[in-house]
Formats: sequence, C-alpha cells, structure tokens
Amino acid sequence: MFLLSGCDRQQAPGAQVASAASAASAAVAQALAKPALSPDVQAAQARLNAPVVPLSAVAELGRKIFYDKSLSGSGKLACASCHNPDNAHAPANDLAVQLGGSNLRSQGGRAVPSLRYHEHAPAFSIGPDTKPDEDDKGAVQLAAAVQSGVAAPAPVVAKASLQPAAAVQEMVPQGGFDWDGRATNLTDQAGGPLLAANEMANKNAAELLAKLKAAPYAHDMLQLFGPGVFTSPNLALGEAYYALALYQKEDRSFHPYDSKYDYYLAEKVQLSEQESRGLKLFKDPKKGNCATCHIEKASHDGRFPPVFTDYQFEALGVPRNKAIAANRDPRYFDLGMCGPWRKDAAKQVNYCGYFKTPTLRNVATRQVYFHNGALHSLEDVVHFYMERETKPEKWYPRGKDGKFNKYDDLPAAYHANVDVTDAPFDSKPGMPPALTDDEIKDVVAFLKTLNDGYRPEDGKVASK
Repeated sequence: MFLLSGCDRQQAPGAQVASAASAASAAVAQALAKPALSPDVQAAQARLNAPVVPLSAVAELGRKIFYDKSLSGSGKLACASCHNPDNAHAPANDLAVQLGGSNLRSQGGRAVPSLRYHEHAPAFSIGPDTKPDEDDKGAVQLAAAVQSGVAAPAPVVAKASLQPAAAVQEMVPQGGFDWDGRATNLTDQAGGPLLAANEMANKNAAELLAKLKAAPYAHDMLQLFGPGVFTSPNLALGEAYYALALYQKEDRSFHPYDSKYDYYLAEKVQLSEQESRGLKLFKDPKKGNCATCHIEKASHDGRFPPVFTDYQFEALGVPRNKAIAANRDPRYFDLGMCGPWRKDAAKQVNYCGYFKTPTLRNVATRQVYFHNGALHSLEDVVHFYMERETKPEKWYPRGKDGKFNKYDDLPAAYHANVDVTDAPFDSKPGMPPALTDDEIKDVVAFLKTLNDGYRPEDGKVASK
C-alpha cells in the first residue's frame, strides 16, 4: 500500500502508466478534433514564414543597376525613380504619366505599372481562354500552368502567328509585359525604358554601353560575365538586362505576399465584416464579378498564390485623359495591342483597344488608374465599372452633335471590341448599377487588404 500525501507524495507506477495513456489519448482526441490545415493554408503560412534569401551575385548587380541614375540621359532618373520601392514599386505621385527625357520634361506614353508580382507571368501568347472553372479540372490545370510561366498543356498560338478575324473571338491574348504585352519577358522589358526617348533617354545602345563601362559596378560585370562583356553593346546590355530581371525575381520585396489577405489565407487573421462583404461582392458573378479577370484563387496545387490577374487583355473603353499631351490631338489614339508602340498586331483590328489586366495587389497605394491614368481614386474606378453602361453621361463628354461620345478614347471603328458581355458591363442605360454605393465601399475595403506590409500585431500596414 502506498501512502501518498502532501507536497512529498509521488505517483504510483500504475498510476503513472494510466496517466501517460490518458494524456496520449487526450492528445490524439485533440488532434482528431482539430481539422488538418488544407494545402492552400499550409502554402500561405510557408510563404509568410519563408526566410529572406541573400541575392545572388548577378541579382546584386541588378540591384545596383536598378538604382543607378547615371544610366539616364538626364543623370537624374533611375529605374527606382518611377518604380518606387516605398510605393510598391510604382510611382508615388498623381501624374497620369511620368516625366523623363534628357531634361525630365517629356511625358511618358502610359501610366507606369507596378513591378511587383510578375515572377510567374507567362510569355505573350494567343490561345484558348485558360481561366479556371471549378467544374473543369483541365481548365484549372491549364490556368496553373499559365500562372507558373511554364508551357501550357494545350495549343498556344505564338505572337508571330496572330489569328484571322474570324478565329479571334475564340482566342485570347495573354501574358507578356508592358500594357500591350510587347515585351516577351522581364529581361526584354528591362531594356525598353533605358532606350526610350521620353524615359531614360539613352540615344542608342552604344551610349548606354559607355555608361555601363564607366559605372562603379563595371568590375562586377567583368568578373561575372568575363573580360569580353564590354566588347559589344548587345553583349553588355543583354547581361545588364538579365541582371535587372534576376534582381526582380530574387528580391523578396518584389513579391512579399505579406498583405492582410495573405495572413487571412494563412488563417492568421480574420477579415472585418466590411472586408468580408467586399470579398463576397468581389467574387459574386452577378455583382462585382471582379474575380472573372482578377482571379483570387491560388493555382490548383497551391504553389502559386493568387496574384489577382488572369494575365489576359481586354478593351474597357476607359475615358480619354486630356492630361496626356498626345491626347489633345483628336487624331491620336493609344490602341494598346494595335500600337503605337507594339507593331506586330497593328493589322489585327479585333485587338485594338486591348490592354493587359494588371494585378490588384497594392492597388490601393496607387493614385492613378488604367493605362492612361484617367481616374485617380479606387472608388471612382469601381464606380466606372458599375456605371459605364448605366450612366455613360457621367464618364464621357458630349460630342458636337450633342450626344455622349461614348468610349471616346477609341475610334468608333473599334467600339465593338469593348467588353459589353461580362457583368457588370452587360447592363443597360437606366438600369441600377450592379453595386450600390455602400457595396462599392465594401469592395474598396476588401481591396485595401491587398496592400503589402501588413502587421498582424497592430492591424496596420508597415511603410515600405
């Protein structure tokens, strides 16, 4: 018989075994009661907890080039000047287009997009619509392939073989870089601004080569790419563009995935009631229907998180912006895929007015919206979507005939390209907008959860 009492009592051997068994049973019961985390949640948590990996030597070179103002014609403009890292790698001002050139007085052609969340963007192609359908596993897999940037498991038409007009309606342009998709990949895109007369304004490749040879990191280029790297502009510039692209792919600041929405996906925080309503309206095909183009789902295997774009192109009929000097000429039109900067699709009139759908991540940090910077608030953007067809008089000017000049930034010959099929663009004049004013506020509240730098400890977004 064991006498067990007071602070000195000890547990009997049999009781110890019973206690251990009981604890084990309780642990098993608790594990069974708590559902296992889904692969999507596990992937979201892994992204939040991923360690910061040091840049490779080539990416570090790309970082130096990215911040180098001496590579511009003015000596005052770097890649980072327009792609401000403190504003989600996008402009922090409210200019419709940025100023560049040798004297920093030349207007750029289009609003500067953010450089974030392009790491999975595919090369430009024209092929079947690859948007995921929950009832179509093949479509989901195809969409995942597009997001991953690898070859899609279905026929894709390269940009060199654009389609006859009769076939275009069933084929969808997607991928590429810039608003018109003319740059094939990040390396191709990097060279555009450096040689554009109204941007970094180098007169030619030879002038840019001379600047690279004189740069403080010229020795880095020699070490990384060999003693012959500066023997030709094509070789040196190609390596410099590659370094810029690698910097954007390796540096986590270009794809941090640390917004409130990411914490929500990782089941670390809950959305507020208003944000939850906004998400529901965002996805509802009869209300906002935003998720049709700005896909909020991860790839089917959870490896690629939602980037809120389908990488496709669409004509939205955005109002003309007179703040762009070129638009003061009534004969001038920015036709997106049909020109003036993209040349290979100029005769493919079915795509005139088409621009690439951007990511909505960090959309609330912007001060201008759409390719021409026509609108300046997120609330106005959502109102435009809801009211373009129901209240066109609010968005377009009257012509000389007294009628509203609808889709005034697109020649009448191409008005048929504007989307009037997908909700909410299928509404008719006089109909109530698909979203009420209060519902628009809810959607905007949700969109603000997509800003990077969320701090769950105080519910705020860190300044970056």
